[in-house]
Amino acid sequence: MEKKQTNKKFILIFAAFIVIGGIYGTYKYMHSLAHEATDDAQIEKNMNPIIPRVAGYVNKVYVKDNDFVKKGDTLFTIDNSDYAIKVQEAEAALIAAQGSFEVSKADIGTSQANVSVSNANEQSSLGSIETAKIRLNRATNDFERYSNLYKNKSITKQQFEQAEATKLEAQSQLKILQEQQKSSAFQKTVAASRTTVSSKQADVASANIKRAQAVLDAAKLNLNYTVVTAAIDGQISKISIQPGQFLQPGQSLFYIINNNEAWVVANFKETQLNKMVVGQKVTVKVDAYPDTEFNGTVASFSPATGSRFSILPPDNATGNFVKTIQRLPVKISLDANNDAEKVKLLRPGMNVDVDVHIK
Repeated sequence: MEKKQTNKKFILIFAAFIVIGGIYGTYKYMHSLAHEATDDAQIEKNMNPIIPRVAGYVNKVYVKDNDFVKKGDTLFTIDNSDYAIKVQEAEAALIAAQGSFEVSKADIGTSQANVSVSNANEQSSLGSIETAKIRLNRATNDFERYSNLYKNKSITKQQFEQAEATKLEAQSQLKILQEQQKSSAFQKTVAASRTTVSSKQADVASANIKRAQAVLDAAKLNLNYTVVTAAIDGQISKISIQPGQFLQPGQSLFYIINNNEAWVVANFKETQLNKMVVGQKVTVKVDAYPDTEFNGTVASFSPATGSRFSILPPDNATGNFVKTIQRLPVKISLDANNDAEKVKLLRPGMNVDVDVHIK
């Protein structure tokens, strides 16, 4: 009798398991028709790398591991002695270039004045030459007339010689004035050439000013870069620098994590993507906070599977081929109606369960 009752209990328990299993299987099947889920998913946030732009020794570190900072807060400083000296050198070079430009402008003014003087002298010489030509013409006519009179014994030899001397003097004066006119023309040419040269020198001096100004601006920028500030609001990661440590430009030191914005990257199997589209609603559960659900939306699909972005992507043309189901990263944005304070508690890399509502 006791054995019969035991068998009845076993049958009842077994039947209950069958019923429960059937109900659960039916539920999972119906659920799978309207949902796609994966636990291969992590929280992501913007991680702003702190990278120095100039080389130098760390002077002082103003933050500690896990500190919260605001945009513009000083993180650390680099010894700026060398960069301050370069600024002073650039300032001196700019002053020298400006001085050279002023000298060039003065040379242009002097050359232009010389051209004006040469023009005036040339005009004056031309006028004097015309006057000398008139005097020579008159002296020549007088000499010819006195020559005929002398031949006829109508004038004395003294008068003839005086007319001849007057002619020779007029010829000599004309020649002198013509030489002076040539000299004035030559001086005018030289002055014009000097004006051109001075103008070119001024152009070069102006270019030197621009170059010196650019060098000064670059030196000031490098000096400013010795103070490294936060580009965003966020939380500092682990800091691995100490005062006295030498830094190189482009060296990644640590990160600032933006806690105000988060999203999920879920790696779905390629066989799950058939009915998934951008815009579908998503339920996200974070392992760290199992009692809280976050609402999200499918934002985008990766252009390639995750294996294609690895350092050594698989090459199926070599070796023995074994078909493996690939996973495609899917970006899921968290909706604005989520609790902002809870979103701030999420940390990059946290594991989550993702449930996409495909219907």
